[in-house]
Amino acid sequence: MAKLSIRDLDLRGKRLFLRVDFNVPLEKKDGGMVITSDKRIKASLATIEYALEQGAAVIVASHLGRPKGKVNPDMSLRPAAARLAQLLGGKVKVAMAPDCIGGQVAQMLPEPGEVLVLENLRFHPEEENNDPEFSKALAALADLYVNDAFGTAHRAHASTVGMIAYVSKAAAGLLMEKELQYLGKAVTNPERPCVAILGGAKVSDKIEVIVNLIGLVDRLLIGGAMAYTFLKAKGEPVGKSLVEDDKLELAKQLMEKAGGKLLLPIDHVVTESLSGDALEGTTVTVIPADKLAVDIGPATIEAYKQVISGAATVIWNGPMGVFEKPPFDKGTVELARAVADSGATSIVGGGDSEKAIKSAGVASKISHISTGGGASLEFLSGIELPGVAALTEK
Repeated sequence: MAKLSIRDLDLRGKRLFLRVDFNVPLEKKDGGMVITSDKRIKASLATIEYALEQGAAVIVASHLGRPKGKVNPDMSLRPAAARLAQLLGGKVKVAMAPDCIGGQVAQMLPEPGEVLVLENLRFHPEEENNDPEFSKALAALADLYVNDAFGTAHRAHASTVGMIAYVSKAAAGLLMEKELQYLGKAVTNPERPCVAILGGAKVSDKIEVIVNLIGLVDRLLIGGAMAYTFLKAKGEPVGKSLVEDDKLELAKQLMEKAGGKLLLPIDHVVTESLSGDALEGTTVTVIPADKLAVDIGPATIEAYKQVISGAATVIWNGPMGVFEKPPFDKGTVELARAVADSGATSIVGGGDSEKAIKSAGVASKISHISTGGGASLEFLSGIELPGVAALTEK
């Protein structure tokens, strides 16, 4: 079912509780905390600006880090509030609350056209415990609720699920709406041929994704260390490559279920060690006993590129090798360029995949880069996300 969008709400003169993902990276500098990447703040900027333009008073709420239910000044949202004020061009009053609930917060509630940033929700253990009284206290601050934090939609917390029971309407923000649009189409009705590229270290991290995608896609290209669990299950030598021996039987079952859909590397870049500065690799078709595989080889790159070139939809999650250590990033970068050049609707699931797309210099050619690592994985696994399920149906 389609969920209510912020565009469907009458915001004029209303106080809006906007759950965002301002979980930005911070580092200590000159005695204070400094944001090292404001990407997550910028991701929800369009939603905040839209709400202000529509005449709403905006209450912005987020978690930051893992303070474990205790106040930790190093995880305050104060730097994020200051950066938001800058991004809004200094034309909007952006106040910072000392807490996220309580009397002081109630006295600071914004007027239409203003923003109040609440302090870190996770300074209260009740947030992660989805406590009903805490949920009620958050809901009491506002008339309407919007969730723009796809990255936390797989968590059933007070600010993502609990408080929705106490508001009249709960809608998706512009960022959340875009995530649901692209990922939803990919897992329900993709344009075909639909190709999935899965990489990363462990089969165990992506079992549900693989099972779900086998029934959905036309081709499933496997790379990264997880490929060597599959290859060992096939009886091929994998040398010192990373393998999950307890998942070999599962890998066999997955290959049987997938049939000809599942493609594995046919050659490999191998090395003796990943330590040291001058890393070198050799291309082989059979992995020697004293070597470990660290990337897909050139023949695999070409075979995978050919499949990608004919795709109408591409879903990608996880690198093809140890891409953070050049020259073992070649497979990942080459496939990133192939996806960008394919003309397909391309959906890349956060984290390492996003870094790979950016290092290849093709981010602008990707249809959608998901802001939620864990959330996008669960979505692709066919798991209903609590923070999405809780939103009001259209």
